[in-house]
Amino acid sequence: MFPCESLTLLIFFFSIQEEVTDMINKKYIEFIPSMEGAEELLDQVESVSKDIDLLKSCIENEVQQNLHDAVTEYAKLKQQLEKNTAVIDLLQHLQEFDTAIEEYHRALQEKNYVVAAKQHGKARASVNALKAWKDSELPLVRSLSSEITIQRENLIYHLGEEWQKLAVWKLPSTKTELTSVKSFLKTALHLNRGGSKGDESVPHALLPSILQALSIQGELHKKIKLFGQVLFKYMLKPLIIYPSLVVEVSSQAEQETVLSLQCTETKADHPDPSQVYTKVLTVLKTLHEHVFDGSIDEKKVSEILGDLIWEEMSECIIRECLVHSIPTNSSQLAEYSEVIKQTEDFEGSLKKMGYLAGDSADLLKYARNVNCHFASKKCQDVIVAARKLMTSEMHNTVKITPEYKLSIPKLPSPSGGEKERKESCKKSGHYDQQSLENEKQLSPSTLCLPVCRISESVHQLMDLAIQTLSEAVGSSPQCAVQLFYTVRNIFHLFYDVVPTYHKDNFLKLPHLAAIQHNNCMFIAHHLLTLGFQFKPHLPLKDGVAYFVDLVPGFRRLGARCFMAQMNIQKAEMLERLSTARNFSNLDDEDNYSVASKAVRQVIHQLRRLGKVWQDVLPVNIYCKAIGTLLNTAISELINKIMMLEDISNMDGERLRTLCQTITEEGPLVFNPLPDENKNKKYQEEVPVYVKKWMTLKEISMVLNANLQEIVDRWAEGKGPLALAFSCNEMKSLIRALFKNTERRAAALAKIVK
Repeated sequence: MFPCESLTLLIFFFSIQEEVTDMINKKYIEFIPSMEGAEELLDQVESVSKDIDLLKSCIENEVQQNLHDAVTEYAKLKQQLEKNTAVIDLLQHLQEFDTAIEEYHRALQEKNYVVAAKQHGKARASVNALKAWKDSELPLVRSLSSEITIQRENLIYHLGEEWQKLAVWKLPSTKTELTSVKSFLKTALHLNRGGSKGDESVPHALLPSILQALSIQGELHKKIKLFGQVLFKYMLKPLIIYPSLVVEVSSQAEQETVLSLQCTETKADHPDPSQVYTKVLTVLKTLHEHVFDGSIDEKKVSEILGDLIWEEMSECIIRECLVHSIPTNSSQLAEYSEVIKQTEDFEGSLKKMGYLAGDSADLLKYARNVNCHFASKKCQDVIVAARKLMTSEMHNTVKITPEYKLSIPKLPSPSGGEKERKESCKKSGHYDQQSLENEKQLSPSTLCLPVCRISESVHQLMDLAIQTLSEAVGSSPQCAVQLFYTVRNIFHLFYDVVPTYHKDNFLKLPHLAAIQHNNCMFIAHHLLTLGFQFKPHLPLKDGVAYFVDLVPGFRRLGARCFMAQMNIQKAEMLERLSTARNFSNLDDEDNYSVASKAVRQVIHQLRRLGKVWQDVLPVNIYCKAIGTLLNTAISELINKIMMLEDISNMDGERLRTLCQTITEEGPLVFNPLPDENKNKKYQEEVPVYVKKWMTLKEISMVLNANLQEIVDRWAEGKGPLALAFSCNEMKSLIRALFKNTERRAAALAKIVK
């Protein structure tokens, strides 16, 4: 108890302290005049003051001690009150836990899963509250925490058992490869709306109870996710991919429905959108009626499943079905509106059942964008077809004649503006027929390709380009532009792919090199006018080059390929001639035999090339090519002869024989046409294509002529010899053929220009 007496005394002392002090001061003043007994009075005052101070100190010490004791007592009582309150809370939580667990077990036994889940939640909340207590490490709390975990697993197990009874899967063996229709025929889904079989005590609302309880425990999403994965993999995806697979709905008991996959005969390679939509809706409607027609926390159960499978399912439908339903011809685009309507109805049915959110329309967006997809698919198909043609064999050829024209389909008439322009031109006299009649006309063969052979694949490639451009004419502007640039890409692809893919064959086979030359010239020729034929019908901006800009590149490509083959042939020819031992000392039989063999090998090589290129190259290109190669051989022979410093009579005779071999057999290699009679014309024109031909004839004459004949043929620098040789060359040849005599010196003096 608080010391009330000491406190009262202390208060009284403080209240009279001032009065006592004033009284002493007054007494002191009164006694000052008399000054008698003053010292005695002062001593008494000091004594009283000391007593007062002592009394004050005692009282203060006692009060402080009593205050400290009171505060300590108060703290102890407060701590005890807190402990008592915590114990009461602990006991209350334990009571709540016990009540919740008891209700949980009762509800679980009665299969009232929603109540069981809620009571388990209350018990878990009580345990969590106990864990927040400062002595949560008590064995009791650990035991309760373990118990709540065990009971949760027990509840989830019972819910899982009930869920499995609601939807029972029969799936193919795990060893079976899911690569064919037959591998999915064992797939079946048994749906039981009533839950446990033969249990009359189970209420009819067991399904919502199971779903609600799973949701409370946070397991519903996992269960539906796993169910959705199996549903898509073993049922929905096969139904989408395989046209012959259908779903059959049957009833085996009062509350049991079975979804099974069956096989039907069909010739379709890809599923039709309407069939796919029907099959998928059959499955999802059945599931909606038996399992997913309910709501959890204001969210439909079907919406949960839809959220989990829609993205993958829509991508599968687009990839396996809608992509293949895109028309391959622009004339079929109008009919595609039916597919758009079917897609819209399909997504509408899914939204009505809750599988699809209101703003989702992936399939419909894809279907409505058919023009873009048509263009993309068409472009892809065209590029694939073009690449296939480019990598095919080039041996098969078709003959091109001057009468050949591209097979361009009839295009719609130009726009009104074009018509008006033509009419205005006619009115203004730009087409004055009378003024044109008297003017010279171009030949019908002007700007026509010469007769040659091209690869059948290139002919088909050009037809493909024409067909694609024709498709562009009847398409939407966006599609038309895309198709136009796809045709340009075809030719870019040819430029890059063909020289690389067939590189080795072009170098090894002269026949293919000539065909590639013709192919490039054929493409370049038609690229000149191809753009202008379609320009009035394509929605392209002014300034577009169409195809004219590609022409020089193709011409260079063809020329480069053929020149590479020409260089190879030249190298082979020079290599053969290099074995002739410089055509020296031909009086030796061995040397003459080697030289004669080399010349005949060159003639044989030219004959073989002439046969290979016959009826393939245009006549003018053929003659130039053979003439160039023959000229190379003749130039090499002449150079070797001119380098000889001493030519004996036997050497001269045999060199002349070699030259005559070439002059006699050389023209016979000019056979550009299969008809021998028509080739005589080109054989007579050898000097036109072989620059050194007359030089060869002149040197052949010199090798068998005397000095006077040589001087006469020189004719003071105006004769045939002077046209073929320079003064120094002629003098060098005379010095090699004739001995140093006065006649030779006189002849040399006349070799001037």
